[in-house]
Amino acid sequence: MTSSTGDDLGKLVLRLCLGVLLLLHGISKLRYGVDWLAGPLGARGLPSFVSYGVYLGEVLAPILVILGLFSRLGALIIIANMLFVFGLVHMADLLTLSKTGGWTLELQGFFLFTGLAVLLLGAGRFSLGGINGRWN
Repeated sequence: MTSSTGDDLGKLVLRLCLGVLLLLHGISKLRYGVDWLAGPLGARGLPSFVSYGVYLGEVLAPILVILGLFSRLGALIIIANMLFVFGLVHMADLLTLSKTGGWTLELQGFFLFTGLAVLLLGAGRFSLGGINGRWN
C-alpha cells in the first residue's frame, strides 16, 4: 500500500467514524424531535426555531461527511454545531471529569475535534467529491 493510499484510507475511516456516530444522534432527533431544546434556547434568549439547526449539524452535515461530498463544509457545520452544544448545554461540564476519570464531554469533544481533522484534511480520494475542489 502506498503512503497516498494509506492516507486516503485513513481519511475514509475518520469520515465514516465521525459521520456515522453523529448521524445516529441525528436519527434520534428525527424520531423524537427537538422540542426539548426550546427551554435551554429560551433561557438564553434565543428563539425556539434555532433548535432546527440540530438537523443541519446532526443529519445533513454527517451525510455530507460520510459521502465525502462537500465534506469540509459538513465538517465546518459539525464544528459549529458542537460549539453551540458546548455553549448551550455543557458549559458547566467543560472542566469536569467523570467518575471513571475521563473528560465528562468526551463524546462532544470527539465530534468537535474529528470535525476539525476532517476540515483540515479533506475527504481524500475515496469520496464522491474526490480530492479536487475547495470543499472536499
